[in-house]
Amino acid sequence: MPSEPLSQKEIEDRLRELPGWAFEDDRIFRTYRLGTHFAASALVAHIASVQQELNHHSDLTLGYDTVRLSVNSHDAGGVVTETDFALAERVEAIAPAHGAS
Repeated sequence: MPSEPLSQKEIEDRLRELPGWAFEDDRIFRTYRLGTHFAASALVAHIASVQQELNHHSDLTLGYDTVRLSVNSHDAGGVVTETDFALAERVEAIAPAHGAS
């Protein structure tokens, strides 16, 4: 069953709990900076593992020492849902172990 879309206010309220995250074009996103390309690659692999566990996948962009994650819920028509915030919270929990800021 698709997740229910969050209202603009709900999105804004939830983003206050996730420093560094923003909302644009019906997606929430964040760019992480890391110390090396290897650290950034390791974070991407860890995020991919979390996404498989949650069965919810984002767009990931790997740069030299950056990782950009952008997500919305395709099953809800390409809008932001609670599932997107669940993924963002999980990524926030693992990112510091990779040295992400």
